[in-house]
Amino acid sequence: MTASRAEKSTTVRLDRRRAARRRKAAARLALVRARFAVLQTVSPRRAARLALDLWCTPPDGAGRRRDDRAVAGALSTVTTSSGARVVVESWDPHASADDAPVGAAGHGTGAGVVYLAHGWGGRRGQLGAFVEPLRAAGHRVVAFDAPSHGDSGPGRLGPRRSTMPELADALAAVVREHGEATAVVAHSLGTATTVLAVRDGLPAGRLVLVAAIADVLGQLDGFADLLGLSRPTRALLQSRLSDLAGRPLPELDVRDTLRTHRVPPALVVHDRADKEVPYPVGAALAAAWPEGELLTTEGLGHHRLLRDPDVVRAVVEYVAPPVTRSGPTPAVRPAAGSR
Repeated sequence: MTASRAEKSTTVRLDRRRAARRRKAAARLALVRARFAVLQTVSPRRAARLALDLWCTPPDGAGRRRDDRAVAGALSTVTTSSGARVVVESWDPHASADDAPVGAAGHGTGAGVVYLAHGWGGRRGQLGAFVEPLRAAGHRVVAFDAPSHGDSGPGRLGPRRSTMPELADALAAVVREHGEATAVVAHSLGTATTVLAVRDGLPAGRLVLVAAIADVLGQLDGFADLLGLSRPTRALLQSRLSDLAGRPLPELDVRDTLRTHRVPPALVVHDRADKEVPYPVGAALAAAWPEGELLTTEGLGHHRLLRDPDVVRAVVEYVAPPVTRSGPTPAVRPAAGSR
C-alpha cells in the first residue's frame, strides 16, 4: 500500500470514528431531552434540579486532560473561602532571584508572578507550554486546579461538580497566598472567572484571555435550548444558580463588568476555527475592552492555541514589564491545521 493510500485509509477510519461518536452523542441527547420533556410536565422543580446538576458538571475530553508541562513545579495547597482544597503548582524564574522582590509565599518573584487559569473541565497542565518561556523571561509562574478539577478536592456541590464563582474564588485564594499578579493567562471559561475575580477586587497588572467566553447568560440560554427546557424550568434553574452564586446572574457576564468596573489591559487571543466559542465573541470582546488588543489566529481551534509556539511567544511578550516589551503584538498570524 502506498503512503497516499495509507493516509487515505487512516482518514477514512478517523472519519468513521467521528461519525460514530456524533451518532452516539445525538442518541444520548435525544434520551436526555425525552427525560426532561416528561419530568418537567410532572415537576418543573425536579427538572430544574437535574438541569442544575448537568450545568455544574465539568466536561471531560482529551484536549482538557492534555499536559504540556516540561518540568514539574513545587506543589502546595490553599483553601478557598468556601473550604475547598485547591492544589497549586509553582515554578521560580530561571534567572537568579537573589536580589529579586519576595512574594507573599516567600519566593523570589523576579519579573513578577504570572498565574495560569484553566477553563471548565480543564486542569493546570493544559497551560503548561507557557511555563518555561515565562520562567525564562524572569517570571514566577503559578498554576492550579480549580475545585472538582484535576488534583484538587471537591467543590461545595461535591465531587465532579463546581460553579463559575467557585473557580473565581479559587484564583483569588491562590493569589492571596502567592502574591499579587503581574498577569493572569486564562483559557475558555477561565477567562470569565478571572474577570469575575477582578470584578471582586483581585489585583492584576494585565490579563491574557485565550478563547474567551464573554456571555455566560447566553451560554446558559443555549444549554436550556439544547435540553428543551420549558419557561418554568428555566426560571427555576436561573434562580437556583443565582442562589449558588450569591449574586444576580448578570454580574457573571464579562460585558457587565466592562460597563461597571475598571479592568486592567488585556490581550484577547482567539482563533477563527474555534468550534466551542465562535471567533466573533473574542473579536467583540477585544473591541469593547479598554486598552484591549486582539491576536487572531487561523486553524488552531479552541485548544491548540495553548501550545502554539507563536501564540506562547506573543503572550510572553505581552505580559513582560513595559520596559522590556519587544514590540506590538501581531494582529493576525496564519496557522495550518485544525483543533
